[in-house]
Amino acid sequence: MNIKEFFYFQKSDRQLLLLLLTMGVLIATLFVIAGNDDTMTAPSPSDSTAADNHSPMDGFRQEHYPRRYPQGRYPHLSRQHDIRYAVPTESEGHLFAFDPNTADSTALLLLGLKPWQVRNIYKFRAKGGIYRSPDDFARLYGLTVGQFKRLKPYIHISSDYLPATAMATPRQPYSYHDRDTMRYPVKLKPTEKIVLNTADTTMLKKVPGIGSSWARAIIGYGERLGGYTRVEQLLDFEDFPEDAIQYFIVREPHPRKINLNTLSLSQLKKHPYISYYQAKAIIDYRRLKGNLTSLEQLRLLRDFTPESIERLTPYVEF
Repeated sequence: MNIKEFFYFQKSDRQLLLLLLTMGVLIATLFVIAGNDDTMTAPSPSDSTAADNHSPMDGFRQEHYPRRYPQGRYPHLSRQHDIRYAVPTESEGHLFAFDPNTADSTALLLLGLKPWQVRNIYKFRAKGGIYRSPDDFARLYGLTVGQFKRLKPYIHISSDYLPATAMATPRQPYSYHDRDTMRYPVKLKPTEKIVLNTADTTMLKKVPGIGSSWARAIIGYGERLGGYTRVEQLLDFEDFPEDAIQYFIVREPHPRKINLNTLSLSQLKKHPYISYYQAKAIIDYRRLKGNLTSLEQLRLLRDFTPESIERLTPYVEF
């Protein structure tokens, strides 16, 4: 048999053989790369001896570093909070004064806090959280009672983080007589009186039960009347505080009078004691019988009762 014929392959066989050789080369290459990627090596006896002879006060033991992170970086902390130093050998850490609002990750780890606790502190501060007192630090998620009792004496909060209300001047004990007389007028004593026709709103508000609204209403009603002749006229208001009547007096009243023979219908009805129908009756009387000379001439009209004539009398003239 010819040797050349023995090694002869058809075209399809050659393609399959070439594919198998290519796959074998790729698989071998991957095994070589995977084998070289593992950089972890077991420590030599000389290294272990050197580590054991290292004094705890000279620094921190290298075996506390995660072996896959030779630079001391912890993957569960963000890049901006990388930890450049190893954790202390003692689980409780080294105690020193610190402010949890400003302490960096290195200082917090030196105090004995766990990396995930440091991460929670950073998250709290990133959201705008502020530790205003040492007791606020106890709210740190995952902090144990023992850790807090150990750290509390060393927590010193800067005055910049205290509430601004701490700068406010303490209030003086309240005194009734220290009130602002413009906003809170001192009320009258039961024996004191004010003259109704001459008092302004400031004086009126000194009467118990009289505020700004009532004071303005009393002044406005007196102007429409032409002046008060009796303090009982204040009861013309609906729901007026009757207890306030005792603080008013009317001294020598001189009411402003209106002339029933010269005013028009619209002018007459502006007076509080003359209604529209009474004003119309006065106009009709003047048109039919002439000018009025006395209110007695109106008694026969149904719109003028004896009570209405009596209260209108001080305010009219002819």
